[in-house]
Amino acid sequence: MQTESNRMNWTGKMINLFFCILSLALLVPLVLVISISLTDEKSLLTHGYHLIPLQFSTKAYDIILDAPKALFRAYGVTIFVTLVGTFFGLLFTSLTAYTISRRDYRYRKMMTLYVFFTSLFSGGLVPFYILISQYLHLKDTIWALIVPYLLSPFFILIMKGFMDKLPFEIIESTKIDGANEWRIFFTMVIPLSVPALVTIGLFISFQYWNDWWLGLLFINNQKLIPLQLLLYRIMSTIEFLSNNISTVNVQFNLADFPSLSARMAMAVLAAGPMMVIFPMFQRFFISGLTVGAIKG
Repeated sequence: MQTESNRMNWTGKMINLFFCILSLALLVPLVLVISISLTDEKSLLTHGYHLIPLQFSTKAYDIILDAPKALFRAYGVTIFVTLVGTFFGLLFTSLTAYTISRRDYRYRKMMTLYVFFTSLFSGGLVPFYILISQYLHLKDTIWALIVPYLLSPFFILIMKGFMDKLPFEIIESTKIDGANEWRIFFTMVIPLSVPALVTIGLFISFQYWNDWWLGLLFINNQKLIPLQLLLYRIMSTIEFLSNNISTVNVQFNLADFPSLSARMAMAVLAAGPMMVIFPMFQRFFISGLTVGAIKG
C-alpha cells in the first residue's frame, strides 16, 4: 500500500514537472519578445537577444507611435470589427448549428453534409473577390471586414457537436408548454450552450483581430484600415528602409534604426489585448472545446 502511494506521488510530481517545463517553454518566448522590443538596437546587433534588456530603450515604440492618431483609429476599427463580427458570427453559427442538430429536422443529414462539403472545397480567390466587390458592393466599407468571416463550417460543426448533447426532451416539453422556436432557442438552448459559445466566440474574435488579408483586398480608405494591416505596412516600410538605406535620401546610421526591436514592438501591440482577454475565458474555452468535440 505504501509502495503504491509512493508511486502515485512520484507520478504526480513528474506530471507537475512536465507542465512546469511546458509553461516555461510557452512563457519564455513571450518574455523574450517583450525584452527585444525594449532593447536598444545597437545592443541587439552587438550582444544578441536577452531575456532582460542589456540597454533599455523605447525607441521602437516611439517610432510606431509617432502617428498615434492613425494607430488609435486602426485600433478602433479592429475593435469594432471584432465585437460586431463576433456577435453576429456567434448568432448565425449557433442558429445554423441548432437547426442541423435538431433530431426532428427532416433535412438534418443533408444540411450537415452540405456544411461539411463547403469546408473541403472553396470557389477560390477570384470568385470571392467578385462576390464581395461586385455583387455585395462591400468594397471600401467596414462590412467587407466582417461579412466574409460570419460563418465557418468548422465552427458550425463544433457547435453542432455540443448541441447534439442537449436533451431533446427539454425542447419537447417546452414546445408542449406553448413556446415557439425562437423562444426555445433564446431562453433554453443559448443558456445551456454558454461553454460552446465562449469557445467559438474566442475562435471568431481571434480570427477577426488577427486578420489583415481582408483589409489588403478590399480597403483603400485610410480611415478603415484595421490594426494588423497598419502594422504590416509599418513593418514593410521598416524592411524597405533597412534593405535600401543606401539608395534612399535619408541621412542616419542604420545601427540607430530599430528594425529588429520595432518588429517585436508591433507583435506586442498587436497581440497585447488578446493576451489579456484569453485567460479570463480559459476555463470556458477548455470545457466547451472538450465537450463539443467528443460525441457520446
